[in-house]
Amino acid sequence: MSDFARTRALFDIPEGLIYLDGNSLGPLPVVAKQRVADMLANEWGKHLIKGWNVAGWMAQPRRIGDRIGKLIGAPEGTVVMGDTLSIKVYQALASALDLNPGRKVVLSDSGNFPSDLYMAQGLIGSLGRGLDLKVVEPEDVEAAIDETVAVVMLTEVDYRTGRLHDMKALTAKAHAAGALTVWDLAHSAGAIPVDVFGAGADFAVGCTYKYLNGGPGAPAFIYVAPKHAEMARPALSGWLGHEAPFAFDLDYRAGHGIDRMRVGTPPVIALTVLDAALDAWDGVSMHDVRAASIGLCDLFIREVEGRCPELTLATTRHGHQRGSQVSFRHPAGYAIMQALIARGVIGDFRAPDAIRFGFTPLYIGEKEVLGAAAILEAIMKDRLWDKPDYHRKAAVT
Repeated sequence: MSDFARTRALFDIPEGLIYLDGNSLGPLPVVAKQRVADMLANEWGKHLIKGWNVAGWMAQPRRIGDRIGKLIGAPEGTVVMGDTLSIKVYQALASALDLNPGRKVVLSDSGNFPSDLYMAQGLIGSLGRGLDLKVVEPEDVEAAIDETVAVVMLTEVDYRTGRLHDMKALTAKAHAAGALTVWDLAHSAGAIPVDVFGAGADFAVGCTYKYLNGGPGAPAFIYVAPKHAEMARPALSGWLGHEAPFAFDLDYRAGHGIDRMRVGTPPVIALTVLDAALDAWDGVSMHDVRAASIGLCDLFIREVEGRCPELTLATTRHGHQRGSQVSFRHPAGYAIMQALIARGVIGDFRAPDAIRFGFTPLYIGEKEVLGAAAILEAIMKDRLWDKPDYHRKAAVT
């Protein structure tokens, strides 16, 4: 049984704050502060450039990739860290298209994170091979998979509503039609049980600053199925993806397996933070996390609907059909969220009208859920959101 009282103490959350935005940015792991200080002083400070060898910096992307692999059902040696999620989406999609050259359609849905669609649009435009990005409604994805589709590119959990795709079923449908799959796990890794290998996923990518608590701009990860590892062509043929980076050849030779998906120099300080953050998962069962998450989300939905009839639920009521988040809709959603934040309840807003809340059992329990619902009730009952300052949108919503 996972001990969430223990994990709660591992995070630095300000006193009196109800933090329901770990699905956007996880809180600071307490141990990360000392871990980074030690790295700066005792690795970079003492060893300087020798740190690449003596402190194991060059091995960080693979070693930490294997730690994340345990959370997403990936075999050892199939996940590597580095760069941003958008870069990893580009890499995965480019490789998948190369593996399926006879097809012209990239299939995605309107619930995919826009950045993924932007990267697909940019890649398709650069390739100039007559490729087409087809975007359908989430519920229409399965029916749209046919013999024209080269790659099905989906985010497993809809960032707005929390709607959960069935990775295994859709991957099987894609393979039966001769298509490959690219799964974005940004709202899955650390939130729900994932089994990329068992589901047969061809490629998967994800960020680490949400449920994995790696910090702002923490490096992303990419998974390549073992059957593709030696064939996937790295579209971004970076120095550290070379078979022998320090041979300084003038021509690129792809490295072996997942190493070919490395691009640039590892962000050592950021990876040190992430490595420390992943300690929180030691001894934690993802199935326990999932059960607790469903319970917290269900409680929040019941409380908010009972207290705030003006809000419309945007998330499915069925726990096993959603990720670890709940969204409600209201025309004044942005202002409502600003009023919540001003009163110590932090969630976020997603255009055009959704207030969104993430539930992370590692540091959130029933007390926080009930407290947030009570504050939201007061805001709605007395229209506390209807102030000019709350309607003025900031750069980040």
